[in-house]
Amino acid sequence: MTDLDGMGGLASETVSYGKHRHQQMDVWWTPDGQKRPGIFIVHGGWWSSGDKKQMTEITRTYADRGYTVFNLNYRLSTEAAWPAQRADALDAIATAKRHADRWAFDAGNFVVTGFSAGGHIAAAVGTYGNGMPGLKGVVGLSPIISPLRAYTDGATAADPYAARLRKAAIRLAGGCAPKGKCSRVWASMEVAWHASAKDAPMLTVHSQFEFVPPVQSMLLKQTLAKAGVPVQVVTVPGTAHASGLHRNVSVAERVQKWITERIG
Repeated sequence: MTDLDGMGGLASETVSYGKHRHQQMDVWWTPDGQKRPGIFIVHGGWWSSGDKKQMTEITRTYADRGYTVFNLNYRLSTEAAWPAQRADALDAIATAKRHADRWAFDAGNFVVTGFSAGGHIAAAVGTYGNGMPGLKGVVGLSPIISPLRAYTDGATAADPYAARLRKAAIRLAGGCAPKGKCSRVWASMEVAWHASAKDAPMLTVHSQFEFVPPVQSMLLKQTLAKAGVPVQVVTVPGTAHASGLHRNVSVAERVQKWITERIG
């Protein structure tokens, strides 16, 4: 355990929630005996790359605001096909709940925030089963809500990132297209297809002209609305993506306000 600030300020440690080298998370908390709301952060990177260290600055920002923050790594698509990534996020949350006292974490009050491919994982956690005890909200910054839509759009898109996203979705599915024996894994990857009444509310943010378009989240908004779950989709001008969006001060403030309304 590292006492980052000295004098009983922030503490942090890296812990394993599984046996694979990527089944790890950094935990940041305030060891003052008070239980605090939690934020789980899931990095992006096409499901096949990226690391929790990319999220250190954002993690620190939330820890400084008094949250217990869990900054996750997970098995990449080069190491394991879907649903390994969702399973890892669920295992990380279960580990955090088991050791809630150690990290001054209120296990009945948390949100999951994901960026790009990490936004897909976060949203998939949000619609997994019929609600999760303690999960009060999901935030996605440029979340890939529909890998199927990315697959279709990427076939004809002029944007090289959209074409790359199509390939990344195929790799996530274990290297196969959405047909035949592979249709089941693609169905499992579709966030909106798992909507149910007790799912957590969601906030998603997209840039108007980025390669993960706002229409991805509108699909989810429609399905969750039918189940009675509110989804707020925010579109901002430009092409910024994921953590680039979060660097926009008004976006960061909007996300923080939404999280505060959910968990305090």
